Amino acid sequence: MSSTIQNSSHPALSGADSIAASTSDIILLAGRILLGWIFMRSGYGKIFDIPGYAATFPARGLPTFLAYISVPAEFFGGIALILGLATRYVVVVMVIFMLVATFSSHRYWEFTDVAVRRAQDGNFYKNLAILGGFLFLFVGSPGRFSIDAWLRKRR
Repeated sequence: MSSTIQNSSHPALSGADSIAASTSDIILLAGRILLGWIFMRSGYGKIFDIPGYAATFPARGLPTFLAYISVPAEFFGGIALILGLATRYVVVVMVIFMLVATFSSHRYWEFTDVAVRRAQDGNFYKNLAILGGFLFLFVGSPGRFSIDAWLRKRR
C-alpha cells in the first residue's frame, strides 16, 4: 500500500478508502502510463525531424535550439514516466516543458477565430490538468510497479 493513501474526512465517504488502498499501485501505474503515453507519442512524431519541428519555434517566440532540448525531454521523459524511472526528477523536467509549451503554443486569448480559440482554450486547460497530475505524482510516489521502487529495494 502506498504511503500517500489517507482516510476520508468523514465515515460516510470512507467506502473508497479500501478500494484506493488495495489498488493504489495499479492505479499509480495506470496514471503513469497515461501521462507518459501522451508525451512519448507526441515526442516520437518529432524526434526523427527535430530541425523541421524547430522551424516552428520562432513563430511561438521561442529560439530554435530549444527544440533540441524539448523534443528529447518530451519523448524520453514520457518513457521514463511509463517505467517509473527517476520519477520526481522527470516530473520536474516535464513541468518545465509543459509550462513553456502551454504558454508559448496555446495562448488562446490571442486568437480571434472562434473555432481556433476554442481548440487552443481546450489545449491550454488540458495542459493545466496534466500539470496537476504531475504535481500529484511529484508529492506521491511512482508506486510499487516502477523502476524507482525496484531500485529502492536493491539498496
